[in-house]
Amino acid sequence: MLRRARIRRVRGGMIRIDLPEHERELVQRVLPQLRELMTVDADDDRTRRLFPVAFPDDEEAEGEYRRYMHSELVSSRLGALDAVEATVDAKELTEEQAVAWLQSINSVRLVLGSLLDVSEELELDSLPVDDPQIESYALYAYLSMLLGELVEALSR
Repeated sequence: MLRRARIRRVRGGMIRIDLPEHERELVQRVLPQLRELMTVDADDDRTRRLFPVAFPDDEEAEGEYRRYMHSELVSSRLGALDAVEATVDAKELTEEQAVAWLQSINSVRLVLGSLLDVSEELELDSLPVDDPQIESYALYAYLSMLLGELVEALSR
């Protein structure tokens, strides 16, 4: 049986989002945690994937880059969080709002990936069910799926 996509582009260019209430609540619950992390020191290990080193071989250039770009990156991510919080219950999103969802979901996923030290070699299906971080891995997998659906809808 073919299942209709939960996130899809509809007439008029809008993005239809058919998420159950418990999934919307989950998205809503993780956003404040991301917002809090946006205000921590740029060298915080939890945000290393959000603010990767641009110039690994040039400390001076890296310092300059961080001085000029870090606040802009933070502002952009906070703006995206604002947009998701404002539309978390919406059934349809503009493309701009859907991009904000994409950016915010990806940001949460990057932070979680840092905390779990996720790598390309990780096979989520092979994790033991009694792993103490299994719920965090499940959240990571869910966010990855949601991100994929958003990318697919936006690319149509």
